[in-house]
Amino acid sequence: MSITLLYVEDDQDIGQVVSGDLRDRNYTVRWLQSGERALEEAEGVQLVILDVMLPGLDGFTVGQRLKRAYPQLPILMLSARSSIDDKLQGLEFADDYLTKPFHPDELAARIEVLLRRAGTGVTQALALKHLMVHEGDNRIIRVDTGEEIMLTGKQFQIFTYLLRHLGQIMTKEQIYESVWGEAYMEGDKTLMVHIRYLREKLELDPAVPEIIETVRGIGYRIRA
Repeated sequence: MSITLLYVEDDQDIGQVVSGDLRDRNYTVRWLQSGERALEEAEGVQLVILDVMLPGLDGFTVGQRLKRAYPQLPILMLSARSSIDDKLQGLEFADDYLTKPFHPDELAARIEVLLRRAGTGVTQALALKHLMVHEGDNRIIRVDTGEEIMLTGKQFQIFTYLLRHLGQIMTKEQIYESVWGEAYMEGDKTLMVHIRYLREKLELDPAVPEIIETVRGIGYRIRA
């Protein structure tokens, strides 16, 4: 299935880089440099990537109109504005909010998550060192040799949470509360044990991890 994205971004340089990267990942991209024709161009697309700062109609206005017209259409907001008020305003209608600057792999990972939630089949895979990551319900990761690695439910949740925040340092509290849905207790070794087992499955040498990095005293990240 061909996935078509509507991308609304007025900055020529950013638009060329992002749309080019998405096309390299086998998406079809409709790129607009203003929001005036967004409603028309959204017909038949599977997801909208929408910048906040646009000439004429701002991204918040465009996004609200899109959501009214296409309630099931996922919208991912992009913005250099990182205040909590801006994020809350965007998330009143949008499905995700990504702050600039961002890594292309993080944008791609968030797109895949939103498409999966919307029930859209996604065939793209994320290349990560020696792994090919297919974020499907079967929790299978493939090594570049074709060998399959099966993760447990919690291992997969931890791994995909870190993938959604690719390159970012996530605290133990953030990871635990997202995966287990309850407050992290200082000194609890549960997450550390799961990370160890996850490394044993994913890393070429678990003693010298290249994928899941420990940031001493803070938490973990997947290196971009």
